[in-house]
Amino acid sequence: MNKQEVICDCEIIHEEIVEKVKKAMPEKQVMVDLSNLYKIFADKTRLEILHALYESEMCVCDLAVLLNMTKSAISHQLKTLRLANLVKNRREGKIVYYSLIDNHVSAIFEQSLKQIIE
Repeated sequence: MNKQEVICDCEIIHEEIVEKVKKAMPEKQVMVDLSNLYKIFADKTRLEILHALYESEMCVCDLAVLLNMTKSAISHQLKTLRLANLVKNRREGKIVYYSLIDNHVSAIFEQSLKQIIE
């Protein structure tokens, strides 16, 4: 089957629609920040960490065993996720536990996963 690109052949500008959408568009910096968020999600290891933390709070050692990686590599990725405000940590004695920062992150991850699976 030959798929052809669908292109609008008219020269009509629907000014009302353009203005309505223009007013609803976020500021440029918001779009830059959103783009950066998607870059964070573009790494398979970070996605695996997010999925693990979606399921349960975990420490670096547990994540390292789960993902068959070094603690150093996991820590590096967790730092990136923490700086992006996607994960948080809490200390219990010598152990530092990581979890998703809030329900928004859980929802983003869950909805993205559902989109791919469906």
